Amino acid sequence: MSIWEKLKKVPDEFADDLNAGPHSESQGLHSESSEPQDPIFAEAMRNFKLSVDAWSDAAHSTRRVAELSPRRNWRPAAAWALGCALLASSVSGVVYQRHEVQVKADRDAAKLIEQQKQAADQQAVEEEDLLASVDSDVSRQVPSAMEPLAQMAEDESK
Repeated sequence: MSIWEKLKKVPDEFADDLNAGPHSESQGLHSESSEPQDPIFAEAMRNFKLSVDAWSDAAHSTRRVAELSPRRNWRPAAAWALGCALLASSVSGVVYQRHEVQVKADRDAAKLIEQQKQAADQQAVEEEDLLASVDSDVSRQVPSAMEPLAQMAEDESK
């Protein structure tokens, strides 16, 4: 039971005291006369009491619904975050793999260039040896097939 309902059940003698207003203090709290001293004031108090009662009844009769705070659903945000993380890891994996392939290709190219350089150096050495042997063969006075005859000729000249 609300306070307003309890106030409605107040006996009329107390209501008369309330309606009596400040003039009743000079006569005491419980005045024996039931007629108020100022009829305009009494009418205003009665109208005020009726308006308060009407407002109170209207306030209690309206249905109040507790407003729930909006629920924050974290699942869509978590799904987006995990999706972005998965996408980022996939892309970074592909980029890393391509980088590794490029690095391996660069290493292989460097090795191939080094091998070609070594092969060229070896071929240059072989060609130089061949030219040296040709030069030594050409620079002899006597060909190698005729060398035994040249030695005999030298022996006879001595």
